Parts: sequence; C-alpha cells; structure tokens
Amino acid sequence: METQYREQYIRFGLKVQYYRKLRGLTQEAFADKIGKSWSFVAKVESPTRAFGVSMETLFKIAEVLEVPVSKLFEE
Repeated sequence: METQYREQYIRFGLKVQYYRKLRGLTQEAFADKIGKSWSFVAKVESPTRAFGVSMETLFKIAEVLEVPVSKLFEE
C-alpha cells in the first residue's frame, strides 16, 4: 500500500499485536474472533508493510481486544 502514513499504519499493527499477545491470543484465534483470516492479521501486524483496515474491522478489533479504539493509535 502506497501511503504517506506508512509509519502510523505500522504502529497501529504493532499495537494490535501487543494487545493480542497481552490477551493470550494466537493470530489464528484472534482472526476467528474478528471474522478474518490469520493471514489478514499477519498483514495488519507486519512491521514492514502498511496495511489498512475498515472502520468496521477497527471497531471489532478494539472490541475483541477489550481496549478503546484510541489505545490502538497511542504513541
């Protein structure tokens, strides 16, 4: 994905990974809970590529991780 916000996408993905691991979820288990594939989760969490998600998916991710959406964007 070509974007001027590459670093923000990557930081978001790393936050998702942090909270997922904090909850003790594998990528596969987390993917099931958000209704996506494990490869989707791997793309979101990748530290080397920017990968965006829809607002619907963003809200589902926050719900499953039990954090406010804002936590996923904190620096």
